[in-house]
Parts: sequence; structure tokens; C-alpha cells
Amino acid sequence: MPVLTAPPIRRAIGGCKQWLPDLRLGLQNLLANRMRSLLTMLGMIFGVAAVVSMLSIGAGARQKVMALIEQMGVHNLIVEAKETIEWQAHDKIRRISPGLTLQDYRIIRDDVDDIAAATPRKRFTPSKTIPKSQQDPPVVYGVAANYTDIAGLHLIQGRFFSPDEESHARSICVLGAGAKSNLFGAADPIGQYVKLNQQWFQVIGVASPQLSSQTEVAGVPSQDLNNVVYVPLNAAILRLEDSYSNVRDEIDGIYLHLADTADVPQVAQVVRAILNWSHHSAGDFSVIVPAELLAEQRRTERLFNAVMVAIASISLLVGGIGIMNIMLASILERTREIGVRRAVGARQFDIVRQFVVEATIISFVGGSFGIIFGVFMSRLIAWLAGWSTIVTAFSIILAFVVSISVGLIFGIYPAMKAARLDPVEAIRYE
Repeated sequence: MPVLTAPPIRRAIGGCKQWLPDLRLGLQNLLANRMRSLLTMLGMIFGVAAVVSMLSIGAGARQKVMALIEQMGVHNLIVEAKETIEWQAHDKIRRISPGLTLQDYRIIRDDVDDIAAATPRKRFTPSKTIPKSQQDPPVVYGVAANYTDIAGLHLIQGRFFSPDEESHARSICVLGAGAKSNLFGAADPIGQYVKLNQQWFQVIGVASPQLSSQTEVAGVPSQDLNNVVYVPLNAAILRLEDSYSNVRDEIDGIYLHLADTADVPQVAQVVRAILNWSHHSAGDFSVIVPAELLAEQRRTERLFNAVMVAIASISLLVGGIGIMNIMLASILERTREIGVRRAVGARQFDIVRQFVVEATIISFVGGSFGIIFGVFMSRLIAWLAGWSTIVTAFSIILAFVVSISVGLIFGIYPAMKAARLDPVEAIRYE
């Protein structure tokens, strides 16, 4: 029993067959003028490449910023002291504010109900280390034992110190991945000793690598989070001497991990109010809210995408003008051909279809080569400048769709003009 083809399918197949002769004829006409066709495609190639490469650069930069913010923890609050080592500025602040203290930390813990975990931080850079640092000296972080849970810190070797070891100010430490390489190179540091200023600390663990930024990101100061030595908070306060201890705050940071049900912005306002009251509005601290930074970064990302696409689309617009120009020139050259086709029965729609197909071929081929060139440019920029670039499917699809649309839009007017030519006058055209 024969299978009957549905009428819609037959119509679709018939419609495709009508386009095949125009596609073949369009390719022949473009190949007949290879240099002109290539020069016309260059506008589309550079336009699409600009869209792909610019969006890839933006995507790479935004991904790094987003990862840094997410690493801080969307359920965390970070209080940073605004310290200075200039005596006059320090004395001016101390007249109205005691600086960030352990008392501030205790008050916040007692008055804010949504805090699941918290730790103060005492940070400074030692003047000398043994083994000698091969690069910049590591930064010492004095923190509580629950810092790993608050900061999402993972260990690749050994362990972190316990609450009992922290309360007894044990002389032990955990190295960041960069500090481990900086002090011990490829050797195993577990069980070895590190001298920070005048105090020896035994290494009990090595932390996994963390994302770091060389510049300030969304208000967060730049710092290499891998070149860090973590020690118990009490050991940092009681055993280590800071060269600028007379102008430093008692502690320079507080990490607060909030419950999942907490209203993070609301808790941040409460923390600011508490510190403003105890510091007499001296403005010597800042409260970093990663959740707010993340939301702001996402809004900026959408705006950045729109601006980048608008800027890069100017190149595509220029390419579209080039297509219109070449199609108008082609109509003048092929006026007699158009007249002959109309005289033997071709409809206006057939003429429109022929020239639209040619414009589409130019934009399709130009867009394809533009995508390849754009991917190559993004890789080249990443290699030369050391930037992170990410070629996303969105950028490729967007650039390709826009290039095809530009070809169609700028090809319709010349096609309509060709279709409206009078057959008799077109045949007489020399």
C-alpha cells in the first residue's frame, strides 16, 4: 500500500525546489566576480569577528569577577577595617573611634541572631621568614578554627587547626598554595617549621588554590589569596609582633556567615548600625556584602552585553551598506538579463528572490568566516594580553543571526528595485 505524502510536506519540498535554481544562479554570479564578492564579504567578516571577540573578552572578564564574588560566599558578610600607617591620620581617627576591636566582634555576635558562624581576622606581613621567601613574603592570617567553613577553604594536604588549638594559641600554621611554593618549592611542607618574624610555626596543612585578583574588584581590595599563612587567631595576637602594631586596629576584619534563611542586606544594615554607633560614625570600616555585589554584577553584565553588541553591530551595519552597494551595482550590470527573464515569464517575486538569495549567500559566507576569525582573535588576545576570554554559544549565534538579518534587510531594497524594472526598457538597456 503506497504511503501518501501529506500536502504540507509536498508544499515545503516544492518551495525548496523553487529556491535551488536561484541558489545555483546566485553562486555562479558571485563566483564570476570573485574579487568584488570577497571585498563585499570583508565587511561582514570583520563585523561578525568584532561581535564574537568583544563578547568573548567581556564574558571572560565577567566570569572571573563573578567567580571571585561567589568565592566570598553569598551568605557571608565581610567587615574590613580601613587602616592607615600614617600617624597623623591614625591619631585623627583614634580621637573619635577605637578602631575595629574584638569587642565589636562580640557585640555583633550577641546582637545579630542570624549569624551561623563568625571569626575575627588579624592580618599582617612578616618582615622576615625562614625558609626565605622566593618571591613576595606571604601574608599572615590569624583566624578562628571555623574559617574553613566560613570562607569555603579546602585543604589538599594535612588538616586545619582545631578550636582547642586556636584557644591555646598553638604555634601551628596552614599554608596557602602560593605560600607553600614560595617557601618550600616542590618539597613536602607537612611537619616542617616556618619562622615568621621571631616565632616558629609548624606546618600542619596546605590549602587548595583560590581565585585572586591583581586589582580591586567591586570594592574588594586586591590580594593574592594563595600567598597566605593561616595561624590561630590567639597565636597571631599573642605570639607575633606587627611592625605597625601601634597604629593598627586590634583586628582588621570580621567574617560573618549567615543562616540560609537570613535577609543578607537587612543584616548588613544592622551590622553597619552597630559599628557606626561604637565607632561614632568615623567611617573607618566597610561592610562588604557579596550577595549585593553579585546582583549588581549581573545587572552590569546585561548592560555590558547590550553596549558591546551595539558597538560591534556598527561594523555589521557598514557591511550591510556594502552589500546594498554591490547589489545595486550588480543590478545596473544585469539590467538586460533582468529584462530577458521578465520577458520570458519571470514574475517580480522571482527577481526579488534571486537577488535576496545572492545577498544572503554573501552574508552567510561572510558570517561563517567571521565566526572563525572572531574565535581566532579571541584566542590571540588571550595569548598576547594574558586575559581570560570565553567564546560562548550566545555570541556565535547572535553574531551569525545578525549577519544573516543584515544581508536580508540590505538585500531587499536592491531586489525590489530590480523587480520593478520595466521589461521593455530593461531589454533595450546597454
